[in-house]
Amino acid sequence: MPTGFTKDAGWEIGVSRTLPLPVETVWDFVAGPEGTALWLGTDRPLPVEKGARYETADGVAGEIRSHRPGDRVRLTYGDTVLQVAVSPAGPGKAVLRFHQERLAGARDREERRAHWRAVMDRIEAALLPDGG
Repeated sequence: MPTGFTKDAGWEIGVSRTLPLPVETVWDFVAGPEGTALWLGTDRPLPVEKGARYETADGVAGEIRSHRPGDRVRLTYGDTVLQVAVSPAGPGKAVLRFHQERLAGARDREERRAHWRAVMDRIEAALLPDGG
């Protein structure tokens, strides 16, 4: 099987980064309006109710599949499924992960990898304006 392809989820990509901040700080940012604007492209806080609908500024529509405050949110993003998760990585550190599955193919996977890395850079710059 090619790299990035699974039987269950099709083409997928995951991007993660460890940040020198507590889980709560990272979660509050990515779930709040400023963080949601950076990774989802909306100017509102992330909806939390299962089944809640949203639409991005670019016209991508989706709905919340599951939401565990302080931990992860899973949502549809157009024809794909996106999960954003925050987990502890030692004292005062957190790992932020973006995982997107059901991508159209290998090319889409590489485009999404570049997209999520750029998003991660913007989130890190917003959370650590002095470089950490």
